[in-house]
Amino acid sequence: MNAPEAQRWLRYAHEDWLAAQSMVGNEAAYPRHACWLAQQAAEKALKAALILMEIEFPFSHDLDRLRDLLPNDWQAKVTHPDLADLTEWAVEARYPGDAPEAIESDARVAVQQARRVWESIASDLANRIEELNNGMRS
Repeated sequence: MNAPEAQRWLRYAHEDWLAAQSMVGNEAAYPRHACWLAQQAAEKALKAALILMEIEFPFSHDLDRLRDLLPNDWQAKVTHPDLADLTEWAVEARYPGDAPEAIESDARVAVQQARRVWESIASDLANRIEELNNGMRS
């Protein structure tokens, strides 16, 4: 297990989430930026788990695809069965296109969902690192 690198990715995920959270309700910020950072927070959290477990992952923003690579005993496999809406912000928030622009309520939902993903990954990651450390002490 690569705990230090996984913790680094999880820290980056948390920082993205904090930035997204700070934009919600901020008149000087754009909701699409909060949506994009929320997606990035969830993506980095999932990748932190994969790094910890030493599971190779594709260069992809598809959160469902990344989540599906996790072992079945990770909370995110059960508590987040559909991350498609959050995944959309990886592209929709960065480029003009046919999709409607993000609004404040979109940002709130994305940030809340990213927080829940981060929390479930952070909990499982901490438990696995603790188990690893306890095993090393035995």
